[in-house]
Amino acid sequence: MNTSATPDRRRPSLPARWRGPGRRAVLPAAVLAGAALGGGYGALTTPEYAATSYVIVVPGEKSDPAGALGFAQAYGRVATDIAVTGDAQVWAGVTADKLRRSVQASTSPDAPMISLTARSERPAEAVAMADGVARALVVNSGHVAGSTGVKVVQFSRATKPVDPVSPSAPLSALVGACAGGLLGGLALMVAPRRAGARSEGRHSRPAAPGTAAVPAPAASHQPEPEAV
Repeated sequence: MNTSATPDRRRPSLPARWRGPGRRAVLPAAVLAGAALGGGYGALTTPEYAATSYVIVVPGEKSDPAGALGFAQAYGRVATDIAVTGDAQVWAGVTADKLRRSVQASTSPDAPMISLTARSERPAEAVAMADGVARALVVNSGHVAGSTGVKVVQFSRATKPVDPVSPSAPLSALVGACAGGLLGGLALMVAPRRAGARSEGRHSRPAAPGTAAVPAPAASHQPEPEAV
């Protein structure tokens, strides 16, 4: 009966550091680290407040009402530029650069309304910047109403914010814990696969060039002697 050696195809085992108790501590450690970093960021970051002022574009007596929507989109794109060239920075008591960075204008595709949102570390300053930009739009539109046929009217003044819009320390800690848990889980999934691939590569190295595999000798069959 012919017998031949069969290669050992056992699955390569993982390194001890991924099979021991330390592997189970990776995920909790990542969650705690993320919570600590997120909570520290939320505690050290200065809270920001947001105030919003609304203006509306109204057509003149002889202008097309549908044109007010187009002018609202145009005024929304250049709101901060008009505010800087006007007196908005003087009314708000801030620099032109801060006015550009802190105020954002948004328009609606359905109504000729513009919302002007200002963010600042001080609630009163946020209100002053939002109302200052709104006032600059109203004044500028009055200067060019003869050629545009529309004018900007104050719709709602900004109110002083009470709660900050920046994330608090508990919320930042929760977000950091979720991010840390996600990264820790990905590390546990990727690292064993890499270790198994390296181990499998070591067990399946190709033969050196120039050497040929020697087949195992076959078992010889001798004829049995005939009975006399």
